[in-house]
Amino acid sequence: MKKQIENRADVSFLVHQFYTKIRADKEIGFYFNEMITDWDAHLEKLTDFWETNLFGVRKYKGNPHAVHNEVDAHFDEKITPNEFGIWLNHWSQTLDEHFEGENVETLKRRARKMSTFLYVSMFQHRQKESEV
Repeated sequence: MKKQIENRADVSFLVHQFYTKIRADKEIGFYFNEMITDWDAHLEKLTDFWETNLFGVRKYKGNPHAVHNEVDAHFDEKITPNEFGIWLNHWSQTLDEHFEGENVETLKRRARKMSTFLYVSMFQHRQKESEV
């Protein structure tokens, strides 16, 4: 039986399972594997992000827009909605494999919104850079 996402330990498990898939993905894994040098620290930061996002605790400190704009620039602005779609599919699959309940749907919805905001931010950043 699957369980509810109830605490940081559940979020950490989710993040670790999810990024195992992402790192192995043949289409998008290289983006992560090339940019992230300290996976332990990165997974901890992402656990902070999703714990903050889901439970409203104030642990996450960072700027996801700036980080993703930097990644996009590193890869010559080649990131497309396709990469975000693959990321979202892995996220939903990982949630469905291990958990059930309202928080699963909340995390799916928030990930969809976040991916849209991040892609729009990257697109706007590209526009600004081309005007310079």
